[in-house]
This record gives sequence, structure tokens and C-alpha cells, in this order.
Amino acid sequence: MSDAGKPERRDPEVVAPTPDVDRTADASPLPGAHRGGFSRLPTAPVPLTQRSDDLEGEADVRWAEPTPAPARGIAGWALGFSIVGLIVSMFVGWGFPIGLVGIVSAVVALRRPLESRAIAAWAIVLGGVSLLYSAGWLVWAATRPEVLAG
Repeated sequence: MSDAGKPERRDPEVVAPTPDVDRTADASPLPGAHRGGFSRLPTAPVPLTQRSDDLEGEADVRWAEPTPAPARGIAGWALGFSIVGLIVSMFVGWGFPIGLVGIVSAVVALRRPLESRAIAAWAIVLGGVSLLYSAGWLVWAATRPEVLAG
């Protein structure tokens, strides 16, 4: 095969840009870089104390949510019911429902993550003592026939 049938290959001619399309002296070669005009943001940038490229070798810092303080919502009410039930059960035998409400609400408070476990535990203990006092009063009253006869 001969090269006679192929057109002659020439390199393209590079023409210098005209002044209307030529890059100005203050133009940036990269997209997104500062191109002149305003030199600060409208809100004024916050100065940096340490550049990110200076942080090599430092430990990786992770943010953690602060742990909230235990709330004393239901646990406080449970302790209040247990104390009132204990005081009532020292005088009469029918104070056991109040102590029972204190114990049940303390168990509910123990199942909640933000409730104070110590207060709920005290509510269970004092509610149990009030149930024992009430049971003692009711047993004592049941053994006295003159109390029941009136």
C-alpha cells in the first residue's frame, strides 16, 4: 500500500488569544478561587486558631452528647406515696393502698432511663415497710373479736 491515497497530516495551528478572550492578570486559574471584588464575607469570617493541615499526629476528637441529669419525676412521686403510706400505716391498717401505689410507681420509674434509681429504690423499700405495717395492723385487728364486733 502506498501513502499516495491518504491526505497529508499536519499539526493544528495554535493561535494566540485575542485581548477580548484573554485571561486578565488578576484572574484565578482554579474554579472557586477568589477572583477579586469583595475581600471578606458579609458576616466577617471567624479567625482560625489552628489550621487543619497543622493537626497531623493529634488524637481524633469526637463529640459526645452530655449525659442528662437524672430526672425526679415518677421516682419522686413514688417516694412521696411511700412515705405517706408509711405514716398512715403506722396509725391505721388501711394505708396499704398508698404504699402499693408507691411501690408500683417506683417500679415504673426504674424502667425509665432518666429517673433516679436511688430514689426509686428507697420508694420500694419504704412502700414495702408500709405494707408490712398495714398487714400487721390488719392481722392484729382480725385477732381481736371485740374490735370487729364494734
